[in-house]
Amino acid sequence: MKRIHLIVMVAILMAGSLFLYSFNTPSPQEGKIRWLQITVIESVIPGGAGRSRMITVDDQGKTDEVKINNFFSFLGINFDNIRENDQTVTNEIQKLSNLGWELEHVTTGVYSGNQNNENGVFLTRYLFKKVE
Repeated sequence: MKRIHLIVMVAILMAGSLFLYSFNTPSPQEGKIRWLQITVIESVIPGGAGRSRMITVDDQGKTDEVKINNFFSFLGINFDNIRENDQTVTNEIQKLSNLGWELEHVTTGVYSGNQNNENGVFLTRYLFKKVE
């Protein structure tokens, strides 16, 4: 009789442990995760000599490239160009958000050339994810 009680007790403990374990285990995400990256390269070379672009790459390797404006004109910093670039990027983020993409991470960087030239770029990378 004691042996039956021991077996029942062990079975109850094991069932309880499995029940509690199921609450602590993260459930797998439904669907597949897709990734999309936008790289915005804004040139600081005066006079439009630079090549500013917004480049989008999806998880299939498809790329899209949109020309945007340089930060500087021959007269100096061009705030109209900066506003237009900001609007272009914001419109793209809004479009992706409406399609179910979620902004996961943003990284920025600057390359300022060296002391003998005016070359330079400002780079921003936006990483989006979508669970399907």
